[in-house]
Amino acid sequence: MIVGIGVDMIEVARVQKAIERNPRFVDKVFSPTELAYSEGKKNKFQHLAARFAAKEAFIKAMGRAVPWTAVEVVNLPSGQPTLAVRDGRDYGFTRAQVSLSHLAEHAVAVVVLEK
Repeated sequence: MIVGIGVDMIEVARVQKAIERNPRFVDKVFSPTELAYSEGKKNKFQHLAARFAAKEAFIKAMGRAVPWTAVEVVNLPSGQPTLAVRDGRDYGFTRAQVSLSHLAEHAVAVVVLEK
C-alpha cells in the first residue's frame, strides 16, 4: 500500500550557488557517501541537485519535516538509486522507491513510500 508520494524539481545552479556561498550547506544536507558519489561525476552539481530534490520529495511524501541527513540517496550495484534511512527512526514505511533525473539546468526526483 502506498503511504506517501512526493516530487521535487530544482535548478542545478541554485544548489551550486548554495554550496559555493556556504560550504557548511554541504554538511547540513548531504552524507559523505552522497558527496563521494557526486565528486566522481563530470558535473557534480547535477548529481547533488538530484539528491537534494530526492530529499525534498521524501519530506513531501512523509508530510512532515525530517532532518536532511536522516535520509541518504545511495546507488545499488546496478546503478539504481534508492533511499536509506540513516537516523534509525521508524518513519512508518517499509519500502521507498526513488527516481532521479537531471539535465544541465534542472534536476527532478519522485519518491513513493510503501507499507
